[in-house]
Amino acid sequence: MQLDQPLSEKEFDELDQFLLGERSPEDSMTMDHLHGYLTAIAIGPETIMPAEWLPRVWGEDGKQAPKFKNGKEEERILNLIMRFMNEVLVTFEVAPKEFEPLFVEHEHEGQMLIDAEAWCWGFWEGMELRAGSWDEIFDSEIADLMRPIYLLGADEIAEEELPEVEDPVKAHKLALAIEANLPAIHKFWVPRRKAAVGTVKRDEPKVGRNDDCPCGSGKKYKKCCGAGQAE
Repeated sequence: MQLDQPLSEKEFDELDQFLLGERSPEDSMTMDHLHGYLTAIAIGPETIMPAEWLPRVWGEDGKQAPKFKNGKEEERILNLIMRFMNEVLVTFEVAPKEFEPLFVEHEHEGQMLIDAEAWCWGFWEGMELRAGSWDEIFDSEIADLMRPIYLLGADEIAEEELPEVEDPVKAHKLALAIEANLPAIHKFWVPRRKAAVGTVKRDEPKVGRNDDCPCGSGKKYKKCCGAGQAE
């Protein structure tokens, strides 16, 4: 299956059951937790490679691992996670205003409310992979757009802020605000996003401008194939 294919409902359930199953570490993320985590990584200030973020799906310390039946099952589950991530990436790339966070619903006093807490825990964990890099948005003119995620996702909030998250109706409103705010948060980071650090390897030695041209003409490189290049 190609990595650009979104998960079908059956595949979503398959990954969900594995994450909740006995062969996954006890601290493995749930699907809503994972979705928040992947969202922060997808839209945040720096590109983070799977080799760094993937181990933390199974536990915050990154040292846990599932008990896969065999290599085939491991490949299958990791493929599902990568496709889940790509779904987030593609949505923000082509239609950020259509992105829908994976919040859960619950009934409260006869009405269905949204619970975004686990999603926000995941988003906060994704932020913590590059904690200092997120400071810029908290110091910006759109800092207030991050507040609902902070209230529901941060490890600790101020005592006077607790009523905003302990009341299910107020928490529901925070969830709605998060969904509305995410396109602007994504837009903030697009021009600022840093690529993953890598090393470029030159396959052939660099040709000096005063060296003989490698094309075999007998001319100096600067007067042959290098003539069109800037000094």
